[in-house]
Amino acid sequence: MDFVELLFLCKRIKKASLLALTGRVMDFTQTDEQEMIRELVRDFAETVLSPTVEARDENQTAPSEEWLQFLEYGLQGVTVPEEYGGSPIDDVSESIIIEELARVDPSFAVMYCVHVGLCCKTIALHGNDEQKERYLPRLAEGEVGAYSLSEAGAGTDAAAMTCKAKLSDDGTHYILNGEKMWVTNGTQAKIIVLFAKDVDHPEYGVKKHGGTTAFIVESSFEGFSVGKKEDKLGIRSSDTCTLILQDCKVPVENVIKQVGKGFPIAMNALDNSRIGIAAQALGISQGAFESALKYAHEREAFGKPIAHHQMIMAYLSDMATRIDASRLLVYKASWAKQQHYENGGPRHSKEASMAKLYAGDTAMWVSERAIQVLGGYGYTKEFPVERFFRDAKITQIYEGTQEVQRIVIARALL
Repeated sequence: MDFVELLFLCKRIKKASLLALTGRVMDFTQTDEQEMIRELVRDFAETVLSPTVEARDENQTAPSEEWLQFLEYGLQGVTVPEEYGGSPIDDVSESIIIEELARVDPSFAVMYCVHVGLCCKTIALHGNDEQKERYLPRLAEGEVGAYSLSEAGAGTDAAAMTCKAKLSDDGTHYILNGEKMWVTNGTQAKIIVLFAKDVDHPEYGVKKHGGTTAFIVESSFEGFSVGKKEDKLGIRSSDTCTLILQDCKVPVENVIKQVGKGFPIAMNALDNSRIGIAAQALGISQGAFESALKYAHEREAFGKPIAHHQMIMAYLSDMATRIDASRLLVYKASWAKQQHYENGGPRHSKEASMAKLYAGDTAMWVSERAIQVLGGYGYTKEFPVERFFRDAKITQIYEGTQEVQRIVIARALL
């Protein structure tokens, strides 16, 4: 399938999915187009990602070559409007893509999730026409995007960031100083949505998030450099690093929306990306479950496959049930996100947090049970369940910890 055929397919998906998603009848059947997307991504994951995933995990190698091959599928611009070179699809289909990538390679899934969700989507939603014309075509063509909010002392408490921005004397650019941490795609990204506080803003130092401003930063800008790359427990093929801003010069036209209005942009982006992380967790659960199910059919003990022993049957049934529940929450949150942006529906914060909370916990639970099914073999690198277990943990932490998700849900209820 070439790009032109895929673009035509994406247009059909958008039309068909909107009809399915906006009806009042609860129909859990995926459209033919969504199934085609699933098969397309599954083919890529199994033929391109699977042969290299273990080595990349071991060596902490970013999937640069794999990304170039992925571009041939034309799915890197699914959150970019057509007029800027994108091929937009419905939000359930976006979650399906992330789910299928994570089923084989969670590292590649989060790389994709940050690119299409946190970077492309933020610029598409909040950027002005000139910013969209300058950056979205590049992202849609495959330049890797990143998003930088967290700092050493400002992770969960994002408003506590200390990275500073100050307007230059001639008023042509901002000077940024500080360090940003935990930046996914940081070593590869050419375009970064990055947050800093304008020290001259009237609310700076008055409100905790006062002066927070969103900037579009290019890796080629003067004063920008990549710092330490993190040595992580899981998703080791996804590069996570520190970005150093030392008198980094960012043109004033790269301010997104308005100076001091960055914090709502950041929170909106998290509402969207939490669904992507939930889809990643769902894919991890599915991959670990399939590995355990296959092994349980093949491994014999006491004269029969262990899949027919009652305790293993209980494990497998509970795993399958929790995965299905996660999938329903992820797809519901994806649907709610689309309703919010296209039909003026309410914010989808609660649905996004519920999906991430449950799917993240399920990924940890299922991958741990999968290791138990495999026994000693599950504790070795010979089988992928060991890697899924390590990869699952981060889904309970980034884009807001599970504790934060409970606060968001409770506030929505109260």
